[in-house]
Amino acid sequence: MSPHYIQIFLRVVGYVSLLAFAAAIMPEKWMVEIGAELGMEPFPDHPLTFYLARNLSLLYGFVGVVLLLVASDLVRYRPLVRWIAGGTIVFGVFQGIVDSMASMPGWWTYGESCSTLSGGLLLWWLDTRAGQAGRRDPENDAGQVEAPSKD
Repeated sequence: MSPHYIQIFLRVVGYVSLLAFAAAIMPEKWMVEIGAELGMEPFPDHPLTFYLARNLSLLYGFVGVVLLLVASDLVRYRPLVRWIAGGTIVFGVFQGIVDSMASMPGWWTYGESCSTLSGGLLLWWLDTRAGQAGRRDPENDAGQVEAPSKD
């Protein structure tokens, strides 16, 4: 399988993650209204709550930047793909635990943690299927790349 599929996956997730930057500057009134629309308890009107929500959004946005950076030069950053996949899998498991501890609704907990876990597993699978294609040859000082297989 071609490493091109890894690149597509990283770009899609990266661009979607960039949308989190908008949530970081979203008016507080909108945050409260969205929480109410989702059937959540009233969003606490406290500076710490808005601080945490905005900073989490910034973090997700910067994750998108990193994914786009990796996708922009997959040959160079390909060794990071396995680490990103593994970290995403672990993150998905911990999301489920933390969401449960926070008494989030079941649909939220399963939706968030399962989608994160699934994304990590898919990235791991894509990286495994692509094998050595598109990786730098460590034996070659010139940094030549192995040709992708024709799958």
